[in-house]
Amino acid sequence: MTKTAAATEVQTEETALAPKTLRVVVVTSDVPFVEGGHRVIAKEITRALERQGHLAELVTTPQNRFGRQFSAYVANRFTDVGETGGGEPVDRVISLRYPSFAVRHPRHVCWLNHRMREYYDLWPAFKRKLSGKGVVKESVRRFLIHRADRYFLTRNVTKLYAQSKTIAERLKTFGDIDSEVLYPPPPERPYRTDGYENFVFAVSRLHPLKRVDLLVKAMKHVKSQELRAVIAGTGEEEESLKELAAELGVSHRIDFVGRVSDEALVDYYARCRGVFFAPFMEDYGFVTLEAFRSKKPVLTCMDSGGPAELVSVGRSGYVLIPEPFQIANQLDEWAANKDLAVRMGANGEADTRAVRWDACLEVLLS
Repeated sequence: MTKTAAATEVQTEETALAPKTLRVVVVTSDVPFVEGGHRVIAKEITRALERQGHLAELVTTPQNRFGRQFSAYVANRFTDVGETGGGEPVDRVISLRYPSFAVRHPRHVCWLNHRMREYYDLWPAFKRKLSGKGVVKESVRRFLIHRADRYFLTRNVTKLYAQSKTIAERLKTFGDIDSEVLYPPPPERPYRTDGYENFVFAVSRLHPLKRVDLLVKAMKHVKSQELRAVIAGTGEEEESLKELAAELGVSHRIDFVGRVSDEALVDYYARCRGVFFAPFMEDYGFVTLEAFRSKKPVLTCMDSGGPAELVSVGRSGYVLIPEPFQIANQLDEWAANKDLAVRMGANGEADTRAVRWDACLEVLLS
C-alpha cells in the first residue's frame, strides 16, 4: 500500500469515527410575556447542542390564549421543520410541550414538560370555577384535547421522554402513555458558594401554584429573629404577598427583590443559608438543581411534584407537609445550625452531579 493510499484510509476511518454534525430544531410553544421554565430549557438545549458543534435553531410556535387551543394545534401541525431556510434537511426535532409536539418530522423526540394541566391534573379545581354551561363546553374541549395529545405523543413522535417522574406518572394516569424519565440540568451559570448567611432564598413566578405564601406565613412562626427571607420574582400575587407580610407583621424580615438578573440570582444562591421551593405539583422546576449546584439545601413539600423527587429527606433538605408551622421549625434548624445547612448542601450537589447537558444530549440524540 502506498503512503498516499494509507493516509487516505486513515483519514476515511477518522471521518467515520468523528461525531456527525447534526441540524437540530428545538421546538416549544409559548405565549407572549411569560418566561416559563420550558423556554429556559429550550434555550439551554440549543446552547448545549451548539457547544457540541451541532447546528441548532430554536423555533417558537403558538400556544394561544385559553379557548383558542385548537387553532394552535393546527398551526403547530403545519409548521415546517423539515428543512432549513437554505434547503438543507433537518436531522432531528426536539419538542417540549403542548402543542409543539404536534409538529411533524421523521426523527422527532419529545422531552415533555407538560400538557395543558387544566384539562389533566388541575381539571377538578378548574371545573369548580365553571358555570354549568361552561362545564359542558370545557368537557368537550377536554375530551378532544386528550384524544389529540394521545395521538401526537404515541404516533407522531419517535421517542417520548418525561422531564420528571411526576410528568411520567401523569402521562400514565391520563392516557396510559409510556415514557422514560430524563431530568434536565439547570441553566449553565457560574454557580458558586460564598457562604451561608442568615437568610432563606426563594425565587419563582409569584403565582398561586408556586405557594410562596407558605414561606411568608412560616416567617411569622420562625423563632430565630436573625433569619430573614429574600423572595425574588414577579407575578399576579406580588402585591397580595406583600400585604400578607404586612398583616402578619413580618414585612421587616422579608425582602421582595422583584425580577433579578442572572448575576444577582447566582449571588443570592451563593450566599443564602438554604432555598425554599414548595410549589404545588410542579412539573420539574430548575430551582432545586440550581440550589444544589450552589451547595445549598432545599426545603420543599410532599405535594410539590418534581422538587420532592430530587430532595433526599434529611440528607439534602426537607420534604414536608405544606404547613407553615412545620416549615418554620425546619427553617429554625437551619438558622441554629449552619453546619447542618453546609452538610445538606454538599450532599445535594453530590447527589445531582450526574445531571449534565452532555449526558442528556447523548440520550436525546441517540
